[in-house]
Parts: sequence; C-alpha cells; structure tokens
Amino acid sequence: MHIPDGYLSPATCAVTFAAAAPFWYLAMRRIERVEAARTIPLIALVAAFSFVIMMFNLPVPGGTTAHATGLAIAAILLGPWAAVLAISVALLIQAVLFGDGGITAFGANCFNIAVVGPMLAYAVYRLGSLGAAVGSRRRVLAAGLAGYLGINAAALVTALEFGLQPVLFHDAGGAPLYAPYPLSVAVPAMAIAHLTVAGIAEFIVTAGIVAWLQRANPDLLAPSEGAGAEAPGLAWLWGGLAALIALSPLGLLASGTAWGEWGAEDFTTPEGRETIASVSGGVAPPETVPGGFERLSSFWSAPVPDYAPGFLQNETLGYLLSAGIGVGLVVAFVTVVARWRAGRARAA
Repeated sequence: MHIPDGYLSPATCAVTFAAAAPFWYLAMRRIERVEAARTIPLIALVAAFSFVIMMFNLPVPGGTTAHATGLAIAAILLGPWAAVLAISVALLIQAVLFGDGGITAFGANCFNIAVVGPMLAYAVYRLGSLGAAVGSRRRVLAAGLAGYLGINAAALVTALEFGLQPVLFHDAGGAPLYAPYPLSVAVPAMAIAHLTVAGIAEFIVTAGIVAWLQRANPDLLAPSEGAGAEAPGLAWLWGGLAALIALSPLGLLASGTAWGEWGAEDFTTPEGRETIASVSGGVAPPETVPGGFERLSSFWSAPVPDYAPGFLQNETLGYLLSAGIGVGLVVAFVTVVARWRAGRARAA
C-alpha cells in the first residue's frame, strides 16, 4: 500500500499533502496537551509497532504481497489524533531511510494509512464497543472489525489515487504518464489483496492485542479520548515489540511485490511485464515506461533501500538490523518531537 515515487503526478502529491496537513497540525496541537512522562512512551511504542508490523509481508494469491499496518490498534490505544502522528512518523522513517514509500508520495501515504484508516477504525471501534465493559468479548470483535474496515478503506483510497492517474494525466496520444492502470484494474487489484489477506491480518492483529490487553493491562483500554490518559505498565509491550523485531525476517518469506509498487525496470523486461499483467487482470502494462513515472521514480535514493544494508551480505541479518534501526529512529523521533511540543505548551 506504500505508493512509491513516480506513481502519482506532482499535482496529486500536492493535493494529498495538503489534505494530510490539517490532520498533522491538529495531532501536534493535541500532543501539546499530553503529559509527556505518562503518554509519550505509549505513542512511541505504537509508532514503532506500526513500523515493524508493516515489515511482515504476506503472500497474496496471484503473486503479490500485502501487510498489516497497525492503524486500528494505534487509534484504539492513542485515539485518532495521536494515531495520525504515530503512523506518520513510521511512514516517514520508512520512506526516507528505506525507500518504502515515496518521498513525493509521502502526503498520499500518510493521508491513506495514517488518516483515513485510523479515523474510520476509531469510529468503528467506539461504535461497536459502545456501552461494553472493558473486558467484554464485544470489544475484541469491534477491534478486529475496526482493523479490517480501516485498512480496506485506506486501500480503497490508494486504489482511487492510482486509478485516476491515467484518466487525468496522459500525453497527447493518451499514454499514461504516471500510474498506468485505470480504476477498473486498480480497485479490484487492491481489493483482492486487502479484503482477503491484509484485512484478515489486520483483524487478527488488532483483535488479538485487545484480547491480550484485557487480561494483561486493561487500563490501556479504558474509555478516553486517547493520548491523554495515563499509560501504565508498558514493560510487557516493549518486550513484545522486541520479539517482533526478532521475528521480522519472516517478512522475507513472501515472494513478489505489492501491487502498484513495481520499479521502472519491471516495465521493461519480459519477466517483469508478464508478472505485472498477471496480477492486473491480464491487462498488459504500457509498452514503454510512463514518462512522468520514469522521471520521478528516481527522485530519492534511500540510504538502505528495501531494508538491505549494503555492507551486509546476509539478507536475514540485514532485515533484522533494519528493523532495529528503524524502531530506534521512530522512537527517538516521536519522543523528541512530542516532548518539545509538550514543553512549549507548559511554557506558554
């Protein structure tokens, strides 16, 4: 679901960035009212969890991959506004350091995964758990449904952004300049991956964490606005995050590329073109690389592309090291920014 550089026109990137900006602003304003010692560690933990869980690629029938995002559990534990911040930070580190998602498409990726998904997930969870006790099974079901609907909403918006590109941006001969497939291909392709594999994974992850927290730390699930409640007893959660980092190389087991995340070279080789067509309803990609896509696809060269440090020859060790470095940067970024904003609020 991470849109790379080149798939969206500059105009689309600008519009989606502008759409995400008010949510970032409001999220930062909320952070100003947070008691840093109580809640910022939870925001950092959730952001780091989102980063790691997105590294667990899952195979999708047909030859592509998908993954959960942690968007629903972020909204449930933090509230929707802090969830926007937490997931946006995870996406920022992924894009800048690892090239997972484009720099030009950062606003779009944040709008889809950090705004649309968490906002809908939070509404579904609050509605589904209305009047239910913290330890009730209905909360577990509501959490799972929130995850399933949230990630599918994010995928649908992503598909719409993909599918509108050839309609709105093409050359004089009608050839697409950016993402090459129309809505009739983009929407079903994204739906197959997320209604089945990614949606179910998000359901299981979200429901499972809520069920565990009901027994281990129910205070985190107490009704609140999120991001303003005390966040006690996080030691076990940090331990769980460490376990996920250790297991992150399992994400390498799924072969293939997520739909819509192909590189420019995939459009030029017979094998690449055949793969793209096979996962796009049999519709062949353009004969040549779309012009705008070719120009923007090399906009940013990530220092550690594809979570593979160049100085390590072992793919598994490289993925594991990338997970650890990414989590450290996410936690540091959230902590520094949130404490700075909270400090400004106290000084005002």
